[in-house]
Amino acid sequence: MSRAERLLDLLQALRRRRYPAAGAELAAELGVSLRTLYRDIASLRAQGAPIEGEAGVGFVLRHGFLLPPLMFTPEELEALALGARWAADRGDQRLRGAALDALAKIGSVLPRELADELDGSRLLVGPSGAAEPSGDFDPALVRDALRRQSKLRIAYRDKAEAATSRTVWPLAVGYFDRAQVLVAWCELREDFRCFRLDRIASVEALTDRYSSPRKALLRQWREREGIVEA
Repeated sequence: MSRAERLLDLLQALRRRRYPAAGAELAAELGVSLRTLYRDIASLRAQGAPIEGEAGVGFVLRHGFLLPPLMFTPEELEALALGARWAADRGDQRLRGAALDALAKIGSVLPRELADELDGSRLLVGPSGAAEPSGDFDPALVRDALRRQSKLRIAYRDKAEAATSRTVWPLAVGYFDRAQVLVAWCELREDFRCFRLDRIASVEALTDRYSSPRKALLRQWREREGIVEA
């Protein structure tokens, strides 16, 4: 591996992490000595990469730093194509359109041989058995509330067909083969709850924002459920 490739791999390793990574952890991932890692970090900093931290504390790449355009490997293209086609098959109309548009944009800037790899991906998405949202609402409202960290009022019907009105703080949407599930803090129950989208009859977007950061609440829910963050 050339030094340039090693520096790009280091930037990618830092970019994938949201929290400071120990030097030993990064060195092991890249297959280099700790001394080489520290020298590479110094080189990247000299070239303008905003890497914060120090030995014994850890290193993190400041949010907002953009890597120069990188060429995709065939495996990376297969992963992108598989993920986008999965979203196009499982998502609502707007999410489907966004996934297909993203694939088209990626394909438009690739060299011919890699564009052919993208179009002819050998990984296929099987048919979905997920129930579609049955209520008269646009699921994009839920995703918009997630981005804005604003509350939603939902009319919900549980598996026993009991109907309730809930004010919830949306935290995430999980896409499964059999259902799409909203993870939220429920004001009625004063606790975390999961709501299947196919059991939500209606959604009203509220202007009120919830007080705690969404990421912190989601991390708290993950910890309680024993879910390891990727």
